[in-house]
Amino acid sequence: MIPVTSRSNCTIAVFGLGVSGRSTAHALEAGGGNVVAWDDNEVSRQAAANENIALTNLVTADWTQLDALVLSPGVPLTHPKPHPVVTAARSADRPIVGDIELLAENVRDAQLIGITGTNGKSTTSALIHHTLNVGGIAAQIGGNFGPPVLGLKPPNNGETVVLELSSYQLDLTETATFDIAVFLNITPDHLDRHGDMQGYVTAKKRIFRSRKGHRQVAVIGTDDEYGRKICSELSADDHWQVIPVSIGTRNDGVYVLDGVLHDADGNNLDISGLETLRGRHNWQNAVASWAVARLRGLSPVVIGQAFANYPGLPHRLEAVGEIDGIRLINDSKATNGEAASKALSSYRNIYWIAGGIAKEDGLDPTFPWLDRVAHGFLIGEAAESFAEILSERGIQVTISGDLETAIANAFEQARTVGGEAVVLLSPACASFDQFPNFALRGDRFRELATAICAEGCQ
Repeated sequence: MIPVTSRSNCTIAVFGLGVSGRSTAHALEAGGGNVVAWDDNEVSRQAAANENIALTNLVTADWTQLDALVLSPGVPLTHPKPHPVVTAARSADRPIVGDIELLAENVRDAQLIGITGTNGKSTTSALIHHTLNVGGIAAQIGGNFGPPVLGLKPPNNGETVVLELSSYQLDLTETATFDIAVFLNITPDHLDRHGDMQGYVTAKKRIFRSRKGHRQVAVIGTDDEYGRKICSELSADDHWQVIPVSIGTRNDGVYVLDGVLHDADGNNLDISGLETLRGRHNWQNAVASWAVARLRGLSPVVIGQAFANYPGLPHRLEAVGEIDGIRLINDSKATNGEAASKALSSYRNIYWIAGGIAKEDGLDPTFPWLDRVAHGFLIGEAAESFAEILSERGIQVTISGDLETAIANAFEQARTVGGEAVVLLSPACASFDQFPNFALRGDRFRELATAICAEGCQ
């Protein structure tokens, strides 16, 4: 645990008592602060009470007695409307922050690497962490991926902390800065929480907050309009060293052409055959990770070794089974159309399972890759609308309804048609209509795929 000594002798309200909220409460108390906490969910309140965290209804609390609010990133800050606890804190003119802000206040001697982007930030964070460890550089990982940040071990002087940062988390920072800020990409997502695209971009750009008297490094993906604009803006700021990264376009940073990674020092590495970094989207993760690893002093040989033995992450193009030439791929993390398009671009002869609660981009980003889809199997709330969209584009579809039915339908049709094929769960949707989160959706797909393979082997 990292004690939050920066808030000692303060009375801090903590709202949201999931794992990270409870970790924050304990870290504040360990640093000498007084904590009162609340959650709208009774089960979460009971979990906190079981850990001796003091509970007070913060909506009706006397805010003249409270110094600040630490808010869970899952709680609406501005849109679609502020949560009542946010309104109460603002009415009392109390600051509202998140655990990332508290981390930055209390690990000033650590090297903080922040990674954000609409897609790819989990893989990039994990790949950077893995590569640094392979290279002998002490590093911890946390944030949106991994353990709660205040539950990490206090870092030694100069130790690296790799942080995956969502737009929600960045929205709750006021002074936090990062030694290396990685911005991968941005496409429409979470617009209900940020009001519009500009609000979403503004939240993401908080990763580039400058630190007085300290030159920072920005690693910026330039494969979309927003990234190119941010790269141009920061390149004109002497406070920042900017390293552009791209797929398919030469630059003076790091880029990939025809599956070969190149950097400004003349190094190159063929990454086209790395199964756990399959597809152009993973090549973007690789170029960003390469840039960070080189900044931290690792040699191209060591980075190449790390990439080669990177194990990959669950729910991101995760191969979970194969039988009779039919591969079963779990890409449950693809919760929007842009992410699903990356999966479709990575395979051919796809029996595609999609659906759930549709995001702002719908299926539009997948259209260039629909020629790779043999059949669509649709589930959840978006099944009917997705069926209409895909049928209009000549894709045969089956409305399976739920995941169990969809994987059975998809595998049976792939086996009937014969030949090599891929049964791909890449939903292009959030999971909340049928599963609490994408991870449980992916876990269920893995269980079903394992059972299919076991039955086929009998």
